[in-house]
Amino acid sequence: MWNGIVTTMFSGNRRYLALWLPFLPTDRLHRQRRRRSSLGAGPADLPLVVLRRVNNALCLAHVDQRGLDHGLMPGLTLADARIRMPSLITVDDDPAADRVLLDHLADWCDRYTPLVGLDGPDGLMLDITGCAHLFGGEQVLRDDMTRRIAAMGFTLRSAIAGTPDAARALARFSEGGICPPGAEAHAVRPLPVRALGLEEETILALQRAGLVTIADLADRPRKPLVARFGRDLVERLQRVLGEVDHPISPRRPVPVLMAERRFPEPLVRRDDLLATLTALGEELALLLERSGLGARHFEAGFFRADGQTRYIDVVTARPLRDADALGCLLSERLAGLADPLDIGFGFDVIRLSVRAVEALAPAQIGFDRRGGEDEAVLALVERLAARFGTARILGFTPGDSYLPEQAARLEPFLPQAAGSSAAWPEALAGEPPLQPLRLFDPPEPVETIAEVPDGPPKRFRWRRVVHEVAAAEGPARISAEWWRTAPGTEQDALTRDYFRVEDRDGRRFWLYRDGLYARETDRPRWYLHGLFA
Repeated sequence: MWNGIVTTMFSGNRRYLALWLPFLPTDRLHRQRRRRSSLGAGPADLPLVVLRRVNNALCLAHVDQRGLDHGLMPGLTLADARIRMPSLITVDDDPAADRVLLDHLADWCDRYTPLVGLDGPDGLMLDITGCAHLFGGEQVLRDDMTRRIAAMGFTLRSAIAGTPDAARALARFSEGGICPPGAEAHAVRPLPVRALGLEEETILALQRAGLVTIADLADRPRKPLVARFGRDLVERLQRVLGEVDHPISPRRPVPVLMAERRFPEPLVRRDDLLATLTALGEELALLLERSGLGARHFEAGFFRADGQTRYIDVVTARPLRDADALGCLLSERLAGLADPLDIGFGFDVIRLSVRAVEALAPAQIGFDRRGGEDEAVLALVERLAARFGTARILGFTPGDSYLPEQAARLEPFLPQAAGSSAAWPEALAGEPPLQPLRLFDPPEPVETIAEVPDGPPKRFRWRRVVHEVAAAEGPARISAEWWRTAPGTEQDALTRDYFRVEDRDGRRFWLYRDGLYARETDRPRWYLHGLFA
């Protein structure tokens, strides 16, 4: 079990685990072939190469281990490769599929630490600071990860060191292993200068100067190296030697709080899954209460025994630390998934994380432990959002515009339910509404007759019905928003004069004249924008 506050603050004893999958594309293809069982025993023994077109020639982009044993290597043309090995299994390069697979492996590695980053097209970097003791130490963690990834069908080399660059260099240019804290400078000395990750031109220049290994660079003064090869060389050298740390960029946001359960035997019953989530919610509720916080965004992670990973989110309308309410929302979310959660062979890790928090002070409640009407509405909105998704639960927010049709916007309700900076204008007590709650979109044109061109209408025709005006109030003038109007266009470029009118039958309308007579137009047009209830 792991729970508590996750922090990314730098400390002097950070530890990084670098993973390198040298045959990622070919391992992916071998896995697919084994899964589909489309080839017999004979063709399966042939080398597999991945082709990429370079300058109108098919070249080998990736070669599996069997191909390397037969003298094939990346960069050879397909014609040269067939001379060395006439029978080959060739597949076109698919970088997108390789990236999807690497992302999948990164999600799987999240079971070991929430700080997982990509390291090139064939590697991962894990910040395991403070995590190794949960698995019995760094050696046990590394062995467990290596065993599981090998069981998936991947070739892996890994190394642990105090900086990402040192771990990467040891994983890719040595046999890997665990470098004790502070021993990075000694461990990387025999490695070639290519382990610094420099440009090919710089590597060639170093080799011509007789600087072949990292030891050759480490033993030389830094200023002459900067003068000849640039500052980037020295900065990379310092990071590989463990002198400077360069934190990784995690793929996923780092949670504020998290709690998890690990099971010696995979969890296969849905009731046990919900009970586990409830227990994790209670642990997080205690942590939130101690910190005076409430959560606005929860994330549940399910790590299946066969390597599949699934995440679900729950967003709340107000800061929450009630375990029962959270359990209800998680249950609704699981029940409303369009792609139901597949337990498969069972989950060996379940994690509940808090992604966003807000301050939550204690509040006085009634003896029945029930909140007010607003709390009940927010609770209903949360359950609907958990069932149908936050994008389907919309609410009106104030718009920064004087035009009535742009004064409100429909947006997802939950992200702006609490703490919104925008506020609705306050209505005066006892005053009738200045405009209808519902407007026509677009406003409907009407034909009017007025005593004077810039006065209120005396009669108007709307939808082939003539209405005699008994009373009118206005005008309420809204000037054009010239800063929003493109030059040369007439849309929203005229001044509007709004009138509240009532016909002889008591029906009330909201009309406006588009354009000032004799100043903006000679023939102002009238529109009906809404009806008063």
